[in-house]
Amino acid sequence: MANDVKLLLVDDNPMVLSMLQQALTPFARIVSAGDTADALLKAVDDPPDLVVCDYRMPGMDGRQLVEKLKSRPATANFSAVLMASRTDIDERLSPVDAADDYLVKPFFLKDATRRIKRTVDRIALEKMAKTAPSDGVVRGNLSQMNVIDLMQSLEMGRKSCQLKLNYQGDKCEVFFVEGQVKHATYGSLTGDEAVFKVLRWTGGNFELNFEGKTDQETTKLNTQGLLMEGLRLLDESQREGGEPAQENIAAAGAAIGTGSGTLSGGPREEEEDVLLDN
Repeated sequence: MANDVKLLLVDDNPMVLSMLQQALTPFARIVSAGDTADALLKAVDDPPDLVVCDYRMPGMDGRQLVEKLKSRPATANFSAVLMASRTDIDERLSPVDAADDYLVKPFFLKDATRRIKRTVDRIALEKMAKTAPSDGVVRGNLSQMNVIDLMQSLEMGRKSCQLKLNYQGDKCEVFFVEGQVKHATYGSLTGDEAVFKVLRWTGGNFELNFEGKTDQETTKLNTQGLLMEGLRLLDESQREGGEPAQENIAAAGAAIGTGSGTLSGGPREEEEDVLLDN
């Protein structure tokens, strides 16, 4: 599903550009550029859904590229992520700038990939919603976007909807209001416990009804809190059972732990992870 998202990746450092492109290729259709002039031409020729660009570029910098694209009606409809140092973000950039998110340099490749993938998933979900059938219900497979990524995307997009999950005969309903889970049911369970049960699902189907509403409020934690606590409980149960934590669970937990602000370099998870800078 995320392969429908067109991502324009821009960096004048060939190594950083190559490694990010390789890491992000499974999640989006990547077009890369080594300078902002080339990036501008490629964006005009094929407007992207997402631009990920280094801020400090020779000639036109990353912010100027985003502003130029936003000023053209044909290329204005995209999200932007700027890669910049903490000093540049604090002193030269601000929350009112054109970028939707920032990656603080230096960063680890895996951390950056997870952060960008969250934006890709949100865009993919929005594209699905725009092409929903006549009944207005978006349908998909959890092998394309798992429960954790799906809930994070709904939170990031501040969506209000009814989410139905179905896996091996088990069913769960989760209601969101502006991205926050308000009510959930799973068999006889309601609220937080119902959400915790479905985070382990690795397959099945989902339906999103953006007209679905409820007056009930059974959850105590916000969406991010539910995901973090649910993953903690899952990891705890696996360790008590002598099972190693699943790789996708560990990865999702690390991504959630970055929060909704900018991303700084975190601890390395494995030896092959790479720290990227200018």
